[in-house]
Amino acid sequence: MECEQLIRLIKEWYLQVKQETMAPARMMRFVDQHVKNCPTCAKDLMLSEEVEKIREFIFPESKIITPIQVETADKEDSDAEQDDDEYSSDNEDEDELDEEAGEEDEI
Repeated sequence: MECEQLIRLIKEWYLQVKQETMAPARMMRFVDQHVKNCPTCAKDLMLSEEVEKIREFIFPESKIITPIQVETADKEDSDAEQDDDEYSSDNEDEDELDEEAGEEDEI
């Protein structure tokens, strides 16, 4: 790893992960963002292997997030939101019926 700034940042972020003030996934997202935008990191041919070693160290084997898991989680979130929308619209219909029934009782 040739980028001194990345080395310093990783050390800082890792301490925050150990203190539980930063999530490991967030740390790795910051690492990926830095690597993407840093000209020194772009020249380092071995960097991707080193970042993967860090990722394996930060995440236990069962916790490594794959792109397929992210897509599945996004789909499940959108499905849950649709279910919530359907439930809330059903409740609105029931509320309208209750209000109409209450008006008829007053007559």
